[in-house]
Amino acid sequence: MANTEQEYNEVVAVCRNIFSKKTEDYGTSWRVMRAISIVDQIYIKVQRIRNIQNLGAQKIEDEVSGEWKAIVNYGIIALIQDELIGHENWDLTKEEATTYYDKHLSETRDLMLAKNHDYGEAWRNMSQESFADLILTKILRIKQILANDGKTQVSEGTDGNFRDIINYAVFALILSQ
Repeated sequence: MANTEQEYNEVVAVCRNIFSKKTEDYGTSWRVMRAISIVDQIYIKVQRIRNIQNLGAQKIEDEVSGEWKAIVNYGIIALIQDELIGHENWDLTKEEATTYYDKHLSETRDLMLAKNHDYGEAWRNMSQESFADLILTKILRIKQILANDGKTQVSEGTDGNFRDIINYAVFALILSQ
């Protein structure tokens, strides 16, 4: 039997390392992004994955796994940005940025473990295409929530959708290993 938490931790460690190195390269330039811009970045990544899946070929040699990793990181960036609404300082130290990253990653992992318990690891029998479709669905939901000024009547908010997006991308990475 696979150890989901161990596999999850291995995959997100790679994503966190990328986030950390990009923070060294670019600082926290992503702090200027509004929620809709982050949503659009994830949309671009998942749309590329879907196109490659549908066409069965790609012209740009960047690995699809890099897109899944970017989705994880943009999802966490979205959660950080939501927490920092109202903070005018766009510059975070690398330590501050990774502390926020770790906090939101931990909360997202905890959600995955709870859902994984209840759903009995159903994700292990899902296809890469389903992960892409589910992420795209969540992106469209978030766009609608943002168009409604962040208000929902009976549905979860953007944070729950971003956490699901992150977890679907991690599952895709685990299954592609």
